[in-house]
Amino acid sequence: MQWLDHSIMRTRGVAQGRTPDTHLLTEARQGKYHYTIGPYSDPVLSIRPGDRVVVETRDAFEGKVKTEADLPSRVLNMPFVNPQNGPIMVEGAEKGDVVAVYIESMAPRGPNPRGTCAMIPQFGAMSGTSMTALLADSLPEIVRKIDLDEKGVYWSKRVTLPYCPHIGTLSCSPEIDSINTLPPDSHGGNMDLPDMGPGSITYLPVRTAGARLFIGDAHACQGDGEVCGTAVEYASTTTIHVDLIKGWQLEWPRLENESLIMAIGSARPLEDATRIAYKELILWMEAEYGYDRWDAYMMLSQCGKVRLGNFVDPKYTVGAGISKNYLK
Repeated sequence: MQWLDHSIMRTRGVAQGRTPDTHLLTEARQGKYHYTIGPYSDPVLSIRPGDRVVVETRDAFEGKVKTEADLPSRVLNMPFVNPQNGPIMVEGAEKGDVVAVYIESMAPRGPNPRGTCAMIPQFGAMSGTSMTALLADSLPEIVRKIDLDEKGVYWSKRVTLPYCPHIGTLSCSPEIDSINTLPPDSHGGNMDLPDMGPGSITYLPVRTAGARLFIGDAHACQGDGEVCGTAVEYASTTTIHVDLIKGWQLEWPRLENESLIMAIGSARPLEDATRIAYKELILWMEAEYGYDRWDAYMMLSQCGKVRLGNFVDPKYTVGAGISKNYLK
């Protein structure tokens, strides 16, 4: 893609067009998948900026929901869900840098790939949870197995959904905490942002030596909010390119694609996540695109775009973006 040559990753990354090495992070090489994101797990791979990594991700249920009779409450051991590949160490990464992750492609994995969508007790936007306590019965527990390929997601005989894959969970390690893979925060984590798919670059703040990159939770498709609590979760072969930008201090993750830049915030309530995202976008426009802070604030009231990531996890995720047409 020609736009990549002008992206932040290409123009500011340390790789500067060097020929990448390709690494295979297979299930066998990964071995133990991780349910926390932090500085204490043993690295599984070390790469140089600019390298390419082909990652075999497991689905959010680590393959334990095999049929529609496998109810999550029976076969899962919460909170041991959302398994992560990694940590991947990035050579030269230090606190105060940024790791850039370009998603090249995402393909279904397995001879007869199927995705899983489920309604899980005490989980989802329309259900009572421990954080939204209700004196009401839980919603029914339902599992849906869905055939899929790179042409479509075959929801039913009536409906075929587009195959629009993205990575649900992507992050570098926090500096001291080891955080459950379900909540998103300023390190990244389980943001479930549909824009984070092939053709996008995610920029993640580095807070520990080597960055310690984690990736997992592939979705074949997902609507804004992931309202029932799950997307079409599937095992994937995801190919990424990783670069390093020195001395770019970010508080929150950012995203870039061919048409826009986006700042990402995660919090509860939802309006606070939106405020974080818009604040970070305004400061980005001021610092790097020549905008007056208050001009950017007022202009975004007219042309800002908001994308809802997850509306179900312990924290919610929002991306606030602006078209690159206004940044020239």
